Amino acid sequence: MSVFAYIAVGRDGRQTSGTLSADSRSAAIAQVVGQGLSPVKLDEQKSDAAKKHAPPAAAGMGRVSQKSVENFTRELANLLAGGVPLARSLSLLKRESSNPAARQLWIAVHDDVVGGTSLADALAKWPKTFSTVYIAMVRAGEAGGFLDVVLSQIAEFRTREQDLKGKVKAALVYPVILAVLATAVLIFLLTFFIPRFSPLFAQFGGNLPALTQVIIAASNVIKHYGIYLAVVLVVAFVAFQRAIATDGGRRSLEMTMLSVPVLGQVMANFALVRFARMLGTLVGAGVPLVASLKVAREAIGNQTLADTVLHAIEQVQRGESLSRALANSPKLFPPSVVETIAVAEETGRLDKELVRVSVTYEGDLDRQLRLLVAVAEPLLLFIMAGLIGTVVVGMLLPVFNLQELIK
Repeated sequence: MSVFAYIAVGRDGRQTSGTLSADSRSAAIAQVVGQGLSPVKLDEQKSDAAKKHAPPAAAGMGRVSQKSVENFTRELANLLAGGVPLARSLSLLKRESSNPAARQLWIAVHDDVVGGTSLADALAKWPKTFSTVYIAMVRAGEAGGFLDVVLSQIAEFRTREQDLKGKVKAALVYPVILAVLATAVLIFLLTFFIPRFSPLFAQFGGNLPALTQVIIAASNVIKHYGIYLAVVLVVAFVAFQRAIATDGGRRSLEMTMLSVPVLGQVMANFALVRFARMLGTLVGAGVPLVASLKVAREAIGNQTLADTVLHAIEQVQRGESLSRALANSPKLFPPSVVETIAVAEETGRLDKELVRVSVTYEGDLDRQLRLLVAVAEPLLLFIMAGLIGTVVVGMLLPVFNLQELIK
């Protein structure tokens, strides 16, 4: 049994406050309403010992899977579209959830909404589960009175987004495996295979071929200083992570990756697909264009490309057409896309054409990923074979020239 402090307004308009005991926040709200009062604020009062030993709620809520969030979003959209009130819909969803962590989260969101908090503000308390784009779309839906439509669009968007990310991850699996295997084999040769031959060749001294001497020296360095090299690599990796965590470092990395011929085009198309799908979804749901642009900009996921959209938003706010505003960013918006948007603005089909553009470029992105993998696979195989072959040849050269070395 917990103690809750409440502030409520009576039927005569007077504000009153007090405390009560209840098993849950929902039960406390029911008690306040049962007294003929309308709750304005309700806070659970915890003892110092309880606060000290209570686990942080946000940490637990971070374990809610994205699949649970997608199901929650889709089911909530269906309930609202069927005319069920928001509080009642949340109450149904929290009871039907089979995941303990998800149920706790839905209970917290339900209690906040029943207590007078907007759904967007209630979801914003859990940033590990709900992204800023998700919350911004919910806020726009609440403000425009079409929350059910927006939630349905969010569910569809997240499904397509996961499919797109899945394609990218699947394309990277084989190259990563090749790189790891090549590194492991090379380390094995330098730390186990070569030291077995080093004593045999030591008597030849400087008569060894230059390649063999370099390989043996590299083996000795890794064997005796491998731990220090590993520490240096870890420190360098941490420093790199901290550098790209800053705004300047992240922009530098993004600009470098965008300048790579094939990789840069893949990144630009990935950003275009996300932006076009989000913008088309929001415009189709009735969100004003400027507000839709601001939310869609957050979905790009690349700060360098997002800056170009920020400039376009400023132009649209000054009365410029969307197509002309986006034409200044050819890296993200090719001329064909700009022309399509221009025609769509004239015919009033902007939302549908944006979604069609996202579907078209998603297909192009899939082909580009396949091409990237097709190029990366033989390249990595060539590098791996070259490194391992060089080590093997370097160790066999003294054997081939054994008679000359003995002389």
